[in-house]
Amino acid sequence: MTYLPDADRGLRLVFVRGLELMARLGIHPHERAGPQRIRLGVELVVRDDAAPADVGPDDFRRVVDYARLVEVARATVAEGHVLLVETLAERVALAALEDGRVERARVTVEKPEAFSDVESVGVTVERRRR
Repeated sequence: MTYLPDADRGLRLVFVRGLELMARLGIHPHERAGPQRIRLGVELVVRDDAAPADVGPDDFRRVVDYARLVEVARATVAEGHVLLVETLAERVALAALEDGRVERARVTVEKPEAFSDVESVGVTVERRRR
């Protein structure tokens, strides 16, 4: 299920889809030997101070920066070998929640080359502000 913006609740959706990175990820010896290609997706539910019917100031400071979100995901992947796709997804989600406007973060990590006869395998996790 995809997050949806909700004007009545004052929420917008910020997303990154299909970010391809090389990651040191996995439990098997061949996965420990070197990086593998992953595909990462992030969806954030973010407070929208102009909802439900206004246009907010055209000011970059009032929005979540998706370029920063991409940088955070890249930096998290670059931290080193992670055994589980779940752990990597959880780390990216928690990093996204560091922005106080983010209410929920859903992160998908896919391993498109895990099996020759499968498009991809992976996990989606969700974290929310306490």
